[in-house]
Amino acid sequence: MDATELLHGVRVVPVVVIDDLSIAIPLAEALYEAGLGTIEITLRTPGALEAIEKIAVKLPEVVVGAGSVRTASQLMQVNSAGARFAVSPGSGELLLDAAARHTIPFVPGAVTASEIISLQERGYTLTKFFPAELAGGTKLLKALGAPLPEARFFPTGGITPELAKDYLALPSVACIGGSWLTPADLLAARDFRAIAEIARQAATLGG
Repeated sequence: MDATELLHGVRVVPVVVIDDLSIAIPLAEALYEAGLGTIEITLRTPGALEAIEKIAVKLPEVVVGAGSVRTASQLMQVNSAGARFAVSPGSGELLLDAAARHTIPFVPGAVTASEIISLQERGYTLTKFFPAELAGGTKLLKALGAPLPEARFFPTGGITPELAKDYLALPSVACIGGSWLTPADLLAARDFRAIAEIARQAATLGG
């Protein structure tokens, strides 16, 4: 249920919005070859589930996950599509109940101490911290880390290459997610070489 073990050692996760299914495989290949073998496809487009399934089948070496999972039915769908993990911006009770019934590693969202403690009571160590920058960024994570030393975070939302090192320097941060790795203009232009270069630079951040 908790995704800590699956994501152990992963430091940077591209958060990807796929509008065009034809880019799913070449994009995943470019990211993997550049050193980022774990990616999150967000459920923000009609083709997201099919993109996850294509990557899961054709590129089993890539650890593909589903982001923006909001309902129990979506959790079932991404599990069936072959997602290796699921991430949510929040932590509704029905969604958590569904996660307890399935084996897919799940990262629920939390931004307050009460939410984190509630999730710890459910068995979660790793939680998504979203929207990271708007919620308080590294300052809030430092503040939460003092009274909640066992908590580990997966911040996403507003993180830039310049901010990434500050997040990764925090002992409470297991990994970060970023959409800066796959800019919409480069995806539209199918410029996978440029995306791979961004990914190569990001792959060195967690070193």
